[in-house]
Amino acid sequence: MSSRQQAEGVRRPSISRRKVLAGGLGALAAAGGAGGWALDRYVIDHVEVADASALTGSAVTVAEADPAGTGTATGYTSGTATITIDTVVTGTGDSRVTYFVADVTVTDATIVRSAFAGDQFGENIIADPSEIAADVGAVLAVNGDYYGFRDTGIVIRNGVAFRDKGARQGLAFRADGSARLYDETATNAADLIADGVWNTLSFGPGLVQDGRIVNGINTVEIDTNFGNHSVQGRQPRTGVGLVAANHLLFVVVDGRSAGYSRGVTMSELAQIFVDRGADLAYNLDGGGSSAMIFNGGLVNNPLGRGEERGTSDILYVAG
Repeated sequence: MSSRQQAEGVRRPSISRRKVLAGGLGALAAAGGAGGWALDRYVIDHVEVADASALTGSAVTVAEADPAGTGTATGYTSGTATITIDTVVTGTGDSRVTYFVADVTVTDATIVRSAFAGDQFGENIIADPSEIAADVGAVLAVNGDYYGFRDTGIVIRNGVAFRDKGARQGLAFRADGSARLYDETATNAADLIADGVWNTLSFGPGLVQDGRIVNGINTVEIDTNFGNHSVQGRQPRTGVGLVAANHLLFVVVDGRSAGYSRGVTMSELAQIFVDRGADLAYNLDGGGSSAMIFNGGLVNNPLGRGEERGTSDILYVAG
């Protein structure tokens, strides 16, 4: 969650899509490397890209869903993924908190993917999370790091590097199902891809490391740009965590709605992950952006109004 929209009811202004630069892609050379998943990866710097999914680093075959596990409110089973979603309500009155935990186990880490609004990479390109999820056939999705609000960070998505301007603490998912927190300023996109990184997220902060809540997360600043300084206080939140290789947790907490959900502090969000056995966890964009989509439907209730807010990207489980 970023404080650019601290006040309840404030919505992002309508933004025209930026002109997408065409051409130049034919001159990009495919990088070599270890592992078939990375054979077709590309590194792209400072370019807005149309049809971003066409550059995916590997072709992934996803098994058809087991009919017995599809279409339910709480679960999904396929040949490559098992998903259960819990709705949790704690407290009463103004202390009430409502949140949603998707426990996901996959057999192939590369079915945990990212998608851009409109399938285009660039600043200020937005769409509702459910729209982005529908475009890619996601079974489960949460809002991402809203990379399009800034022009910094390392952005690697589905094995492709779209931006390489390290600025903050990031989260890197590897194609082997592992993940780690890392300092973006101490590495670069090419080295991360060579290390098997499949997706990065650039928001933060890291919430949990080695199974313990990270110190100082309630006072952290994410960016220095105006309107996005802090993620403090009790707010709607989105986070992602890892229990073990190929075992993920997606958490969305509703907030800013008296009597329904007050939201949580950063340390309270971290505690949710610890209580679920997470070895690491990471904070994503939140506030009115916090959204969980399952089988095409909105699971949570953003700001108590049931309305999504446009964002630049999602993290999802392919189906």
